[in-house]
Amino acid sequence: MSVVEQYARAHIVSDVDIAEDEAIPVVLRYDPETDPRSVRIGLPGTHEWTFSRALLEQGLRAPVGSGEVRVWPCGRVQAVVEFHSPQGVSVVQFEQKALLRFLRRTYTATAAVRN
Repeated sequence: MSVVEQYARAHIVSDVDIAEDEAIPVVLRYDPETDPRSVRIGLPGTHEWTFSRALLEQGLRAPVGSGEVRVWPCGRVQAVVEFHSPQGVSVVQFEQKALLRFLRRTYTATAAVRN
C-alpha cells in the first residue's frame, strides 16, 4: 500500500490561554496514486487541508505561502502552518522532525509507485 498516513501532535498558536503542553492530534496524509503533488493535513473538528507537498518542504527552510496555506520555520526545531478559511485563521505549530519524517515517507511512497 503506497498511501502514507502519519499521526502527529501539534500546538495551536492562539492568544487564548491554552496550556503550553496541550497538543492536538493531527493526521498527515499522502496518496501518490490519487494526487502525487499534494499532501493533506487533518485537524480535529475541521476539514482536511490539501496543499502542495513542495510548499510544505520549502516552508521548513523559509517562509512560503500559496492560497489558503502558509508555512514557515519557527526557530531551529519548529515549523508553523497557517490555514486561512472564511471562518478564520488556524495557526498550528509542529516539530520539524515530524514533518521531515512525513516528507521522507512520501518520497519513498512515490518511488514505490514508479517502480
